[in-house]
Amino acid sequence: MPFTLVNPESLGAPSGYANGLLADAGGKLLFIAGQIAWNEKQKIVSHDFVEQFDRALANVVTVVKAANGQPEHIARLVIYVTNKGEYRARTREVGERYRKHLGKHFPAMALVEVSGLLDDEAQVEIEGIALIPA
Repeated sequence: MPFTLVNPESLGAPSGYANGLLADAGGKLLFIAGQIAWNEKQKIVSHDFVEQFDRALANVVTVVKAANGQPEHIARLVIYVTNKGEYRARTREVGERYRKHLGKHFPAMALVEVSGLLDDEAQVEIEGIALIPA
């Protein structure tokens, strides 16, 4: 792993994320643009929140792999949602989809509720940073 998890005891044990990651400067930084639930034709794949989360995260992983990285090289994710209530209500399903793509790898993460995204049908957008080993 190209980084070390930083989880100070004074902040309590994080659940499903890391408070920080210390990166080894020996790799390449990949900045991943916000990914929504678009398919190859840039059309939203579903109107279901969890399906959109799944596809957006899959698209993030696709970018990482295209840069010769692996999901465990993702150091940071920012998840934008248009309805944090839906995210909270469907946490179990979201978690299942998360683990499908990232397993038990939990980078530094933030969840932000926004009033809208690029595509009016989008409910989830995920951006990130990965450190690809040299």
